[in-house]
Amino acid sequence: MRYLKILLVACLILLPVQAIAADDDGYGYPIPGSHEATILGTPASLMPELPAKIRTRLLVLDVIPEREKPPIFFYDEGLRCTFAYQEMKAPLVFLIAGAGSSDRSAKMLSMMKALYQAGFHVITLPSPSHANFIVSASRSSVPGDLTQDSADLYRAMEAAWKEVQGDIEVSSFHLGGYSMGASQAAFVAKLDEELKVFNFRKVLMINPPVSLYSSATNLEALLKQIPGGAKKQGIFFNRMLSKFSEYYRYGNFVAINDDFLYSIYVERLFYPEETAGLIGLTYRINLAGMIFASDVMTNSGYVVPKNRVLSPTDPIADYFLVSTHLSFFEYFNEYFYPYFQKQRPGLTKQALIDANSLRSIEGYLKSSAKFGVMTNENDFILTKADLEYLRQLFGERAKIYPRGGHLGNLEFKDNMAYIVDFFKR
Repeated sequence: MRYLKILLVACLILLPVQAIAADDDGYGYPIPGSHEATILGTPASLMPELPAKIRTRLLVLDVIPEREKPPIFFYDEGLRCTFAYQEMKAPLVFLIAGAGSSDRSAKMLSMMKALYQAGFHVITLPSPSHANFIVSASRSSVPGDLTQDSADLYRAMEAAWKEVQGDIEVSSFHLGGYSMGASQAAFVAKLDEELKVFNFRKVLMINPPVSLYSSATNLEALLKQIPGGAKKQGIFFNRMLSKFSEYYRYGNFVAINDDFLYSIYVERLFYPEETAGLIGLTYRINLAGMIFASDVMTNSGYVVPKNRVLSPTDPIADYFLVSTHLSFFEYFNEYFYPYFQKQRPGLTKQALIDANSLRSIEGYLKSSAKFGVMTNENDFILTKADLEYLRQLFGERAKIYPRGGHLGNLEFKDNMAYIVDFFKR
C-alpha cells in the first residue's frame, strides 16, 4: 500500500490536468487512458472505506497429499488460501485471483474486505498460474488450460470448504474472479453444475478475457509499443530487468506480482510513452514465474536442465533472465501445446486455442441467469469484437464501464459497490 500511495501522488502530478478529469458521463473514475489507469489504479480518496482489520485465518491446504516437492520449493507447505469469516450464518464467496496473483493480492484483499463488511464469508484462492498453486494444487503443474485449471480449482475449493465447514454456517455459495480468474470461474461454475458440491447461486466475472490466446496476444503486443522499434524495445526490456534481477538473484522470483509494476514507477525507470511496454514487461515477469515453476515441477528441461535438482541456496538469476525473455507464443508452441498434444492425441493448436475461450461454453453462459460480467470499454486485453461478444452474450447481465483499463478501476467505490450488490441480489 505504501508503494501505491507514492505511485498515485507521483503519477497524478505527472499527468496533464485533462487526464485526471472525469468525463461528462456520470462515471466518476478519473483516469481515461487505459494503460495509465491500469498502472495507477484508483486514487485512495476514491476508494470505499473498508475495515482495517477483519476476522481472517490462513488456510494451508494439502490438496495433493502424495506430491513430492523439489527442494527449491522448500518453503511451500501447501496451497495458501485466506479465509474471512462471520460469527453468524452467511453466504460464502470464493474468489479466484488473476494471472500470477496470490490469494492476498491487493485486489483480492480489497474485494474480501468489501464483501466481509457486507456480511459475507470469503475464501480467496491464488491463480492456477501462481507458483504456489502450480506446486501444491495443479495435478499437471502445466497451467493455462481452462478445463484442467477449473478441475484443480474445484478440488482446492472442496479442500478449503472441508477445512472450514465445521467452524461456520453457510446459507449459500457464490463465486467470483478477476482477469484470467474470471474465465476460470466460468469453467468452475460449469463443472459445479455436474458435481453439485456448491450449487453456486451467483458468479461474477470481472474483466475476463474472452479468449486466453487472444488476450495474451494483446499483452505481448504492448511491448511493441515502445517508441523506436525493435532495438529500443530490447534496450527498454534490459534496462528494466537489470534493476531488479539482482534483487531476485537468491530470491523467489516466481512470487513477483503487481508490486513490480508499482516499484518500477517509484524508481522512475521509464518514460510516459513507455507505459504500454511497462505493462507488457510486468506480464512477462508473471509469465516467467509460471514457466519456471512449471518447468521445475515437470522436469521438462525447458528452462532448467533436465534432472537438475535445484537446492534452496542455488542462485536462480540466470533462469530468471532466460524465463523473462520467453514470449507467450514460445511458451504456447514449445511447451504448452506439446504437453496437451501428448495428453490428447490428434489435438490441433487451433482446437486448443478454441477450447480456452468463453465461446467454448457459450450455450451454458447464455442460458444461466447466475452469471454477471463487469468490464471496461477500454480494457486492452479485449478486442472490439470481444467486447461486443460480451455485450451480446450477457445482455443486461453485463456491466461495462466507459474507462478503467484492465482492472484499474476495480477498487473504485462505484465498482466495489456493484460487486457487493451483485452478490446481494
